[in-house]
Amino acid sequence: MLRRLLALLWLLLLPVLPADAAMDYAKQVLIGADFSSRDLRGVTFNLTNLREADLSGSDLRAASLFGAKLQDANLSGSDLREATLDSAVFNGTNLSDARLEGAFAFNTRFSGVTITGADFSDVPLRGDALSTLCAVAEGTNSVTGRDTRDTLGCP
Repeated sequence: MLRRLLALLWLLLLPVLPADAAMDYAKQVLIGADFSSRDLRGVTFNLTNLREADLSGSDLRAASLFGAKLQDANLSGSDLREATLDSAVFNGTNLSDARLEGAFAFNTRFSGVTITGADFSDVPLRGDALSTLCAVAEGTNSVTGRDTRDTLGCP
């Protein structure tokens, strides 16, 4: 009887993980998935196929999208601060009004992206990526009030 009581007490005292604990979607095929307006802080999407996925308005702070395929995905209005975007593929991706401050994106590929109002403050980028982004940079981020061209350091 004492053993059962102690076992029950032990179960009650176990730490409870929050419902939004970081998920791991690494190496999955999530084409067209709807992750819009979700709390995805710290979530792992490493090497995940997110082509045509909707992540608009989502909180992706400190998320890892290393090597993720984000062709034609919608990340408009998303919060990607401190996210790992290295080696990700952003082709035709909508990053309008996204916040990428402090994200790591050195080997990230950008082609045909929409970045109107995106904030790239303190994001390390390769020269070729910077040239591609500066060619289409315009607008002001609605949250930070920073001009996209200024955050990229465009000439």
